[in-house]
Amino acid sequence: MAMHLSTRRWQDQGILLLAIWLIVSPWVMGYPSDSQPAVNATIAGAIMAALAAFDLYKTYAWAVFLNIILGIWVAVSPWLVNVMRDTAMSASMLVVGLATIVLGMWELRTDPELHQQWAGT
Repeated sequence: MAMHLSTRRWQDQGILLLAIWLIVSPWVMGYPSDSQPAVNATIAGAIMAALAAFDLYKTYAWAVFLNIILGIWVAVSPWLVNVMRDTAMSASMLVVGLATIVLGMWELRTDPELHQQWAGT
């Protein structure tokens, strides 16, 4: 069962790793912890990590949808939180956001437990 669980939920593991990177990236890239980019990345990363960790335990479509929405936010946020001048941070946020969207969509499409939720069974 554990093997089946880990192979079925690898997307959540990926999102969790992306979220951890998002949380530590401002520190790695030298942003003050109270700067807009750091606060944005920390809050979005913490929410993404919590949702992904929860989803590893029991998957719910709403949690996957929330992570997709967070992925959209993270991908567009460099234009909104004064990060565009920093290519590395902007690229990091764009990649994390897009990867989160792709992984969430992939999970929605392939996870049989989510398909059962859609069917109402």
